Amino acid sequence: MRIAFVGKGGAGKSTIVGTFARLLARTGRDVVAVDSDPMPGLSFALGLPVIERPIPDDAVVEKAEGTEGPRYRLRPGLDATAALQAYGALGADGVRLLSFGKTRGDWGDIIRGQHAWSQILDELPHDRFDLIGDLPGGTRQPMTGWSKYADVIAIVVEPTAKSFATARRLSSLRDSKWAYHHVVAVANRISEPADTVTVAQRSGLRVVGAMPFDEGVASADRLGMAPLDGAPDGPFVAAVAALVEYCVARFDGSLKSQNPIKEAVA
Repeated sequence: MRIAFVGKGGAGKSTIVGTFARLLARTGRDVVAVDSDPMPGLSFALGLPVIERPIPDDAVVEKAEGTEGPRYRLRPGLDATAALQAYGALGADGVRLLSFGKTRGDWGDIIRGQHAWSQILDELPHDRFDLIGDLPGGTRQPMTGWSKYADVIAIVVEPTAKSFATARRLSSLRDSKWAYHHVVAVANRISEPADTVTVAQRSGLRVVGAMPFDEGVASADRLGMAPLDGAPDGPFVAAVAALVEYCVARFDGSLKSQNPIKEAVA
């Protein structure tokens, strides 16, 4: 399963992704949490300190002049699986965190690592690793192909006007030419059942999970703790567990090879 979570900044993507990845890993699967957000966040949900490092420069070489493809590639003899083992941070429950790198200055400082990051995602065996991705807030990155590794796009939607507007724009990913996608919604910070209905109506997307507001998660977050460590028995974790179960049943396997009908319906 390869799923990327997108949405408005601050919608709670990182918290959902980290919890989802850990719960999926507890079923015995090889899970990679894919962090393409240049701001910190996902590492906390994986029980890690802030992870800011990209793939190091010494793992990357510049392509030969006149050859096609990205400017930088993994060095000869280093394949995607070996690079993941070497440079992916090991989080709680055995989840590997593959980070795009965090910016502190010039964006060009991590461009070599970004190219390697993309190559690893392209070449990791589809039948071995589950990729659970956390994309930056907004619409630019997912719409320019940062989620191309994913078979499923899950748009995280809060019951707010700004979040609805973002979700409607992101729903156009179902028409992307560079990948086959199921496009669905995950409602977050829901306080009553009517909120989930409103998310479906206002976003125009099928809602496959509803995450309730959980004061225990908020308290854990203030302490820098993951939901699974600070509020493991709360309603949020239970809702994410239900989402994992749904996605395994509905989206497991190589969806791209099945050439699925794209779905983005209520």
